[in-house]
Amino acid sequence: MAKSSENSAAPILFDRALLLMRQSRALRFGPATFLLDRVAEDMEERLRAVLRDFADAADIWTPGAVLRKPSRDRFKSVTQISLDLEQETLPFRPQSLDLVVSGLAFQFVNDLPGVLAQIRRALKPDGLLLAAMIGGDTLTELRQSFAAAEAECEGGVSPRVAPFADLRDVGALLQRAGFALPVTDVDRIVVRYDSAFALMQDLRRMGATNILVERRRTPTRRATMLRMAQIYGERFADPDGRVRATFDVIWLSGWAPHESQQKPLKPGSAKASLAEAVKRPKA
Repeated sequence: MAKSSENSAAPILFDRALLLMRQSRALRFGPATFLLDRVAEDMEERLRAVLRDFADAADIWTPGAVLRKPSRDRFKSVTQISLDLEQETLPFRPQSLDLVVSGLAFQFVNDLPGVLAQIRRALKPDGLLLAAMIGGDTLTELRQSFAAAEAECEGGVSPRVAPFADLRDVGALLQRAGFALPVTDVDRIVVRYDSAFALMQDLRRMGATNILVERRRTPTRRATMLRMAQIYGERFADPDGRVRATFDVIWLSGWAPHESQQKPLKPGSAKASLAEAVKRPKA
């Protein structure tokens, strides 16, 4: 049974020490940064659309930097929070930040509701959280291919791909943490590879291979790996023979409540009823 962290009852799904080790290894051997580069570009565009100034910002656990020039020049200070091996406690004073960002990190958080609540407390009134995380149907092709190959070759299935939150889950968590005006959307990215093994090489170069606590600890049999790649090609190849891999990047944003923000209308305050609005005019 999974252990619980000291700060919450959330189960420990991810081995964060292993995550840090694999991210460090990816940096040494040449990281694959195409997803992070895309997120950084989108982050700049989204921040440019926000017509207000931010003085003090923090970047939480991004494997790299998601705030790049010219975005960083907008802030008086940017605090980069590195991945902690075990704890998910953030070192911020209440109402000390104007902006919190994170790129491709929250999918590996054991207690995401707790982290979002900490961020909400750390933001000044009308402060903004803007983050991108992997979710949805990410790597569904790899998940299906491994499951079919293991069931066929080994008579069982082991955890291979982390469970990902979907859009509605993330939106509900923002509301639960007390954010105002929560917004979520998905950027679906389909990448093509020569084979499933080429995809897995990129995942290693992202530091994003299996870090589940309940992961299989023995090497996968060669026959299973070969059958997985064969199934992947049979089910998910394009006419030119290259295979597809799906990455869903979930964007989430929310504001610390402030009296200047728009408020939803109170029930019963509408001046026209829905029934009247949808009535068809008589011929």
